[in-house]
Order: sequence, then structure tokens, then C-alpha cells
Amino acid sequence: MGFNIAVDGPAGAGKSTIAKRAAQELSFIYVDTGAMYRAIALYFLRHHVCVEHPEEVENACDQIQIAIRYENQEQQVFLNGENVTAFLRTEEVGNMASVSSAKPAVRAKLLNLQREIAQKENVLMDGRDIGSNVLPGAELKIYLTASVQTRAERRYQELKEKGIACNLEEIKKDIEERDYRDMNRDVSPLVKTEDAVLIDSSNMTIDQVVESILNLYQERRHSL
Repeated sequence: MGFNIAVDGPAGAGKSTIAKRAAQELSFIYVDTGAMYRAIALYFLRHHVCVEHPEEVENACDQIQIAIRYENQEQQVFLNGENVTAFLRTEEVGNMASVSSAKPAVRAKLLNLQREIAQKENVLMDGRDIGSNVLPGAELKIYLTASVQTRAERRYQELKEKGIACNLEEIKKDIEERDYRDMNRDVSPLVKTEDAVLIDSSNMTIDQVVESILNLYQERRHSL
């Protein structure tokens, strides 16, 4: 049985960047569950799956195989044998993932895979419902958040650096809408569990957040 760290939080809070860094520092396996959901979203987009039709979603899920592999210590996501890692971070895929991840068939598709990895390895897993649903028995749970304004500004800068045209107010509106969907969906909504430690990164650097997680891990490990 591995030591499990669950990191949950809203879109744009920096979960993936911070969780990846912390996992490397701890020599844990980093599991980006959001990338798994994005892979399914990519399949839906490519195959024009209507996510409002449950039977269509279920049939599509039956055609999907997701695999996680590590190359040069970097997580690679494979969709039906194709490495799709480079296609997963577009706004279109992110918005589709926010909608499709609320569908029971999609969540069931990935739940067993995520739990199997955590059962065997020391993992740091991030997502929307890791502490509440995927790994409710995780030894350490963290709820990582930041203000909507901060998250929007971070995303705006990220897109500008990539040369992608964007509008700050539109990004802010998109984040607010995704927050509402994630927190109010019927299946496994985004919540801060009672035993999760809240980290608000609005006024923190990445290094400071990573250090906080490492300190929390040391405290929890010594208390077990």
C-alpha cells in the first residue's frame, strides 16, 4: 500500500504544475487525473460525441482505452495507443473535459485505473474529487485554490507567452463558469473535504506552495 497525497482544487489553481514538482521532490509518481479526463474529452471532440446523450457517451467510453506511461520522468497519456499529451491543454479540450467529466460513464471509466495506481505506488494525484471520491483514505489531502482574478491572470499570461490571442475578461468568465459546473455537478462535485488542508496560492510562488506540501507530508508521515 502506497502513501497517497490527494490534491484537489478549481481550474487554474496551479494543481498540475505544483503537484508535478512536489511529486518529483518526494520521488512519488505524479498522476494527473485531469489529463485523463482531457484525453476522453479529446476523443469526444474528434468523434463528435454529444455529451448530453448518455447512451452515446457510454458507447463512446466503451471504445476508449487510456494508459499512463512515464518517459524521462514525464507523464505521457495514451489514447487508444496514441500519445496525445501534446493535444490536451487547449481551451476547447479543457471546456469539453469540464462538461464531460460530470458524466457517470466517464468517471466510472477512470476511477478503477486511478485507484489501482494508488494502491501499488506512492502517488501524488490531483484533480477535482481525489480526496472526496477517488482516494478518500489518502494519508494527506490538500485543497489548492486561488482567487478567480489570480487564476485568470495566470492563464492570460500563459496564453500570451505561447503567442495565443486571448482576452482577460473572457478567461475570467470562463473560469467562473467552470467553477460553477465543477462545484454543482451531480456526480462527485468539487468540494474541500473536512480533513483537507487549505492552501490559497493567490499570493504565493510555486516554490512556496511546493515547500508547504513537502512540510505537510513530513508532518503527516511522522504522525502515522
